[in-house]
Amino acid sequence: MIRFNEAPFLGTEFEYIKDAINNKHISGDGKYTKLCNSLIENYLQSPKVLLTHSCTAALEISALLLDIKDGDEIICPSYTFVTTASSFALRGAKIVFVDIKDDTLNLDENQLDAAITNKTKAVVPVHYAGVSCEMDKILGIAKARSIAVVEDAAQAVGSLYKNKPCGSMGNLGSYSFHETKNISSGEGGALIINDTKYIENAEIIREKGTNRSKFFRGQVDKYTWVELGSSYLPSDMIAAYLYPQLLSMEKINAQRIQIWNKYHEAFKGPAQKGIVTCPYIPETCKHNAHMYYLRFNDLATRTKFIKYMKDNNIMCVFHYVPLHSSPAGQRFGRATGNMSVTDLASNTLVRLPLFHEMDEKMLAFVIEKTMEFLNKL
Repeated sequence: MIRFNEAPFLGTEFEYIKDAINNKHISGDGKYTKLCNSLIENYLQSPKVLLTHSCTAALEISALLLDIKDGDEIICPSYTFVTTASSFALRGAKIVFVDIKDDTLNLDENQLDAAITNKTKAVVPVHYAGVSCEMDKILGIAKARSIAVVEDAAQAVGSLYKNKPCGSMGNLGSYSFHETKNISSGEGGALIINDTKYIENAEIIREKGTNRSKFFRGQVDKYTWVELGSSYLPSDMIAAYLYPQLLSMEKINAQRIQIWNKYHEAFKGPAQKGIVTCPYIPETCKHNAHMYYLRFNDLATRTKFIKYMKDNNIMCVFHYVPLHSSPAGQRFGRATGNMSVTDLASNTLVRLPLFHEMDEKMLAFVIEKTMEFLNKL
């Protein structure tokens, strides 16, 4: 069986985990947590990065940093993972769902102005499939309307927009190091702080609402509860697993791009005939090959394709169920404008296997079976 995903593993992770154990510090903010923070800060050229136990945690901290309250509104796409929205709904925000663009499947920046009200506190663009949103326009609108931008860059570690790393452009940003991501520690994430006014409070929130970080730096003689917060730190062993992968980020992403490019070349013919739609990468973007997807013309064909591939021992998956039509999405949010692209993508998109250790034989077999199916349409 060719799995849809296998977590990246370089083989050097064991030595770093062993070192973390030998340091007698395996809880949060140990040696490797700090090394990971520093690596990401240097890559992004951001003033502060804090490793978290998930991207969800980073988004939840963002909601606390922005002081989200009942009645506030947050704008985000409906075609995204649930925690893009739920992290802010937890603080009482009304989620305003905006449609996506038909080419990149990112939030449609041209619909953003119409979605903003006097209750809007932030917009949360999602860099879908590791392809950046149109950040210049989003940032321009947000600045003009005095609202914050929180980048959900869960899928975009190593991706660029006009040579700027995804996650480095908004007031705040978030990364995911989940098992399904290019760079992985099984679970894990990072909060990216690009606006320095949030740094001190972010450290407090991440440390259960205490000023513990100041205590360890010798800035206070004891630490205490000073703000709302929670336990958002990852174990240092998780950070030790992550560290060598961050060091090898360019190599890992380059390997994935080779696979992505071979898929893209293989399916040009069917795409030109209108049988499927392939991913689109704007000239302003450098993507990280987080995923390769095909979009069929209808739900029935996609369903048949997934079954056909499964019958040939190849796992392919679809996502997402649009948040605006989900039970919780209807309770905690509302759609604005036409959501037709979101609904269409949800019914027609399928992801093909793509992972770091996918070999040529696996890739050739997936392409062969995909083409067999497409040639019958």
